[in-house]
Amino acid sequence: MSGILLTQDSTPVIGWIAVILGQIMEWIFDLLNLIGIPNIGLAIIIFTIVVYMLMLPLTIRQQKFSKLSNKMNPELQAIQKKYKDRKDNDSMMAMQNETQAVYAKYGVSPMGSCVQLLIQLPILYALYRVIYAIPAYISQVRDAFFPLVDKLINMEGSEEFIRGFQNAAMYANRFTNEQYTSGNVTYIQNAFIDVLNKASTPEWASLAEKFPSLAADIQNTTSKLAEYNNFLGMNIGDSPSYYFSNAVAQGSILLIIAALAIPVLSAVTQWINVKLMPQATDTSGNDQQNSMMASMKMMNTIMPIFSAVFCFSLPAGVGLYWVASSVVRSIQQVAVNKHIDRMDLDQIIEKNKDKAKEKMEKRIKRMEKAGIDPKTINQYANMNTRNVQTQQQKPKRSISQKAASAPPLTQEEKEEAVRKSTEMYNKKAPKPGSITAKANMVRIYNENNNKPEKKKKSDQK
Repeated sequence: MSGILLTQDSTPVIGWIAVILGQIMEWIFDLLNLIGIPNIGLAIIIFTIVVYMLMLPLTIRQQKFSKLSNKMNPELQAIQKKYKDRKDNDSMMAMQNETQAVYAKYGVSPMGSCVQLLIQLPILYALYRVIYAIPAYISQVRDAFFPLVDKLINMEGSEEFIRGFQNAAMYANRFTNEQYTSGNVTYIQNAFIDVLNKASTPEWASLAEKFPSLAADIQNTTSKLAEYNNFLGMNIGDSPSYYFSNAVAQGSILLIIAALAIPVLSAVTQWINVKLMPQATDTSGNDQQNSMMASMKMMNTIMPIFSAVFCFSLPAGVGLYWVASSVVRSIQQVAVNKHIDRMDLDQIIEKNKDKAKEKMEKRIKRMEKAGIDPKTINQYANMNTRNVQTQQQKPKRSISQKAASAPPLTQEEKEEAVRKSTEMYNKKAPKPGSITAKANMVRIYNENNNKPEKKKKSDQK
């Protein structure tokens, strides 16, 4: 990783998307600052809503694909059962083309759902990276660490001390990088900010105890960060586990409930979101499909529990994002489900049929222009599978059986057949030195020597 803003994600694609989303996040924070509420928690909620609204068209397409998939799955399963015990090439080609015809009928691609997810996943991961590294994308938050960082860098033993913080291990390579050891000031500043941005309230207090001369600068920095991170009386830079341990020490039930609020809300909202998603209604598929569906159900059950566990130990800001995203997705899901339910799927299927027909006609025209015979290319596509089945069921007949069932030949047809067979035999030249070649030599010799005797006998008669 390199660059002026080291804390930004530099992963290809994800890093590029994170830069765009980070710009949106900074605009939202600046707007909140203009109206007097520069709050990171509120900015995260608004930011999540904006990003998910931008992805709404993808969400609609994905849910539409799910609805159509549920409707066409019985047809696909019927095709699979039809060719279950047929492994010959013609049957496999016929099954493939019938399957493609079903997908064309419903206007979806076998990879349609995967494409939507492949588009959404980098966006969602970049969204998480922006929220996880706020100072890298919001300059006002980054400026809150100054002048403390500049002074801390020059303090002896400061690097070793902050590298002992709980979350500093993930940034260990920043302190051994060539740019750090070569004295790149911006790089060193960002390395310190990375660690301090993940520091908890007790770690900030220990920093003030270790370097009392920086107590005033630490107080100013923590005050600004507390203003930015305060959300409903909670510092979203601290983890719920930190608040829970303090609440237990104080014996306050209200504080315990407040500490557990974000992890519990994260699990509940994610569970609701999963329940609102379209579920497969037909489980009569093959063993592989049933196994995949069982795995998906197990994942849908386990993930809400995992989210609660992670939210308990991670900074509350990450948990707030998970809760906000689950709520936004749930609201979107309800709206999208109503929109999809109002759609006439039969009408969509008819339109898809027309589109598939137009595509096929265009394809045929392109092939004709290129001098390719469409009938040759599409011979399997136009195959009647009933004929294939009939051909498979017909037993193969021997030559004698075929001859017995053929109609009798006339005398002229027999003579013509004998003549053609004789010509074909004579045209076949035997291989030199073979037994056939030697036999032919003997036959020709005898014929030549016997001709005079035959002629004399004919004259005597």
